[in-house]
Amino acid sequence: MIKPLFLLLFLLGSLTTHAKPPLVNVEDIHQDVEFYQNAELQLKLQEQLNANPNWKNLIDKKLLTISLVDLSDDEIRYAGINDDHMMYAASMPKIAVLYAAMDAIENGELAYTELVKQDMWLMISKSNNAASTRMIDRVGFQKIEDVMCNPENPFYDKFHDGGLWVGKRYAAQGKRNPDPIKGLSHAATTSSVAKMYFQLATGQLINTDRSNQMLGFLKDPSLHHKFVNTLDQIAPTADVYRKSGSWRNWHCDSALVWDETRGKYYIMVAMVQSPNGEKIIRNLVRPLENALEKSPNLPINPSKGVTIEPALNQSI
Repeated sequence: MIKPLFLLLFLLGSLTTHAKPPLVNVEDIHQDVEFYQNAELQLKLQEQLNANPNWKNLIDKKLLTISLVDLSDDEIRYAGINDDHMMYAASMPKIAVLYAAMDAIENGELAYTELVKQDMWLMISKSNNAASTRMIDRVGFQKIEDVMCNPENPFYDKFHDGGLWVGKRYAAQGKRNPDPIKGLSHAATTSSVAKMYFQLATGQLINTDRSNQMLGFLKDPSLHHKFVNTLDQIAPTADVYRKSGSWRNWHCDSALVWDETRGKYYIMVAMVQSPNGEKIIRNLVRPLENALEKSPNLPINPSKGVTIEPALNQSI
């Protein structure tokens, strides 16, 4: 019988090195890395969310934030609710650690060893805190900050709304490097997370090969709560690239959904501060999909991209 760890390392080591195209060819769309609000999608999103009095109350108090990106057409549509309001994000900012580590690997600052690959998978797919702490220790807070605040492609804005930030190990011990605006250890805005998924889908984060590698770690998450709980029911054959987080009353989730069966391709990110946060996020999926439905006179292109191979076979 093959031991699980051996099989894990074998699968990690057998990742293909052949170049693959991105999920979305950026040459075929009318945008680069920034989003521009689509009026129709924004109105439909507001209607869907405001129909629930509890959600509207949370929105009014800036305790619920959402970003939604429609990738189904050649012109990307974006809508957001409190999307530049930074909140505590628990484990969701581990995607920033993944990006910083991959940037370090690309620049020869970190070796892409089997142990590093294993920790990346544990950090993202299983949200393992010990593996996340090891990755943070490998790259360092300064590297993460430099990548997030890179003026050429920022995911954190020190002078305005903030964004993605990792300023503490996912462990009880260790110093803090809190974000400059609110002093949070692990923070995000839904717009910054949606932007990262968009760049991954279009192969723009570092380069196409590194974007595909990061997507591989995000694909087929091991945890099936929040967004994934509902997607398992309504989109069982969809490819889902996902990172979530929870701590006490703070809950968040983010997903790139690639559903060839139903012709739905989109990014959704939600953050909520509520004791019922897990259930709220789970129940957001259908209203968000409803908001994506276009008026009959607006065409949708159902053919998009290719399949990205997962970083691991999740059946082990």
